[in-house]
Amino acid sequence: MTAMTVSVGERALRQARLRARLALLCAGSAVVVVVAVVGGGGLLIVAGGLAGLVVAAAGTWWVLAHRGPLRILGALALAAAPLAVIALYTAHGLWAPALLAVALWGAALGTARSALRRARPPYRTRTVPGARPERAVLIMNPASGGGKVARFHLVERAERLGARVVLLPTGTRADVSALARRAVAEGADLLGVAGGDGTQALVAGVAAAHDLPFLVISAGTRNHFAMDLGLDRADPSRCLDALTDGEEIRVDLGFVADRPFVNTVSFGVYAEVVQDPRYRGAQAGTILDALPGLLLDRRAGRLDATADDTRLPGLQALLVSNNPYTTGDVLGAGRRERLDSGALGILGIRVEGAAQAADVALRGTRATGLTMLTAGRVEVGSTAPELPVAVDGEALTLPAPVVCSLRPRALRVLVPRHRPGAPRAGPRPDWRLVARLALGRPVTGRPAPGDRS
Repeated sequence: MTAMTVSVGERALRQARLRARLALLCAGSAVVVVVAVVGGGGLLIVAGGLAGLVVAAAGTWWVLAHRGPLRILGALALAAAPLAVIALYTAHGLWAPALLAVALWGAALGTARSALRRARPPYRTRTVPGARPERAVLIMNPASGGGKVARFHLVERAERLGARVVLLPTGTRADVSALARRAVAEGADLLGVAGGDGTQALVAGVAAAHDLPFLVISAGTRNHFAMDLGLDRADPSRCLDALTDGEEIRVDLGFVADRPFVNTVSFGVYAEVVQDPRYRGAQAGTILDALPGLLLDRRAGRLDATADDTRLPGLQALLVSNNPYTTGDVLGAGRRERLDSGALGILGIRVEGAAQAADVALRGTRATGLTMLTAGRVEVGSTAPELPVAVDGEALTLPAPVVCSLRPRALRVLVPRHRPGAPRAGPRPDWRLVARLALGRPVTGRPAPGDRS
């Protein structure tokens, strides 16, 4: 280890300790603010805030799981809860201390995450120099992402770099796997896709099967795979820089039955909803119409899964991801710290009433209605002979049971040497580790979910 490496590491550790102390100071100050006004209603700040959160969670459940009067009541509760808390604080003259306590607690959480992030630097995938392809074939979907292929002149730019472009026909569903296999048979030495994650996955499966490098061009709508690879999602033409100045990384590739996936496979409630033909044109209305039957009917959509040796019975929804999501972002944009951990991420959901919905709101991933773990293999069964499945957002129906697996480091991905990097979600604050860090004691943080290295 060089002196420069040591100094950089020591500087990061000093910054982590300072931020940990600041986090404890902010957290302690938030407690002091509440305790200082106990006689004037300090406990009311905590009780009122928690009560508002519980009522809002219960209202959300009633909106999603019921129709008619209960749905209306839930909407009213959801809207009234924050207003009632504000009115309560204002009436008792607690608005200023409540706002200060919330601000201090928010600062404590932010600095605690920052401290832990610096104490445990993010995992970086090993890269190797990428060879410049001579017969690159890029499959592009002109309709993807609202027309990004034309808007960013991807065809012209790719062809100027020597790549051959295959445009998918609009208005018809093309067999992109067959197109990729034909390109391989004709001598392609790289396969790439400008399109959504579902199309990316199908071509990635062909590239992995033939051990060819794969190029991701962020021309889809959400581009989750591109985000976790650290690619530029604002300007997909930047992804083409990999053809002339690239480096190669190896990532895992997920499979559901025999179909590859790069992000997620969903079972249960969400998968049922996306099967509805109305979903693409009216997502919100379709969800609200379908959810009551799916959430309350114990005979409909219940799943029994086995993750390695762990049984997960009676689930309403199951999300299996190619590498685990960060703990703090389970139901959000889906960020993954790494794509080569060799583990599937698993999120099981079973929420059957307003009380469990409130438990999720209060305790998050520790709630009894949520199960989070990692595994190498997941088998999903049901009483029905077939299961609706959403694979990278695309609706499919597969014969039960359905098996999800992972092929570690099976996919060679060619990425630009210079790329913006994936947005990072801070680790979940572990106050025991924050306190040890603040006191200058050795910190042995828990590995990230799925980290088997």
